[in-house]
Amino acid sequence: MDELPELINILKGDMSFVGPRPLLVQYLPLYNEQQKKRHHVRPGLSGLAQVNGRNAISWESKFDLDVSYVERVSFLMDIKIILHTFKKVLVREGISSNTAVTMEPFKGSQREMGL
Repeated sequence: MDELPELINILKGDMSFVGPRPLLVQYLPLYNEQQKKRHHVRPGLSGLAQVNGRNAISWESKFDLDVSYVERVSFLMDIKIILHTFKKVLVREGISSNTAVTMEPFKGSQREMGL
C-alpha cells in the first residue's frame, strides 16, 4: 500500500482525507499567484483533480480544480469526493496520462508564460 505514509500524516493532522494532493517541493517557485491558493488548506489523500481525471488531465486543469476546491470547501463536497474516489479506485480510471504512465513533471504555468 503506497498510501501508508499519507495515512500516517492524516492521523498526525498534517494532511486531510480530502484536499489538493501534495506536490514536489521543487514545484513551489513555479506556481503563479492563483496556483498558490492550493496551499490555503491541508493537502489531501484525494481531491477534485483526482476524481476529475487524475493524471489524464493537464497541470492547468489540476490547479484549477485544486483552487476551486479551496474556494468552495464544504463537508458535503468532501463526502462526494470520498465517494467518487472509491469509485475511481475500483475501476482504476485516470491513472495514466496520454503520454506517460504517470504525470509529466510540472514546468510552470503555460498561461502565465504566455505559451
